Amino acid sequence: MPALNVEFSDRELEDLRQIAKERGTSMKALVREAAAADIARHRALQEGAEAFRRFFSSHADEFAAAFPDDEPPAKGEGRVA
Repeated sequence: MPALNVEFSDRELEDLRQIAKERGTSMKALVREAAAADIARHRALQEGAEAFRRFFSSHADEFAAAFPDDEPPAKGEGRVA
């Protein structure tokens, strides 16, 4: 399995040791669980953003009608210098 060396400050390393001890796990397992949780969170946020974009795109006309002040000006509209 591929591995990754990660450097920590003395304070961070001591905190990791303490947390791992409190949880009854190894430091390696603690760091791996934290990384895996962040990866899962990132994927969920990406999937949620994509679902929102699809929903917004499929209802763009309804949003435009409901919030006309938030629509960008049409070409040719806007301020003239």
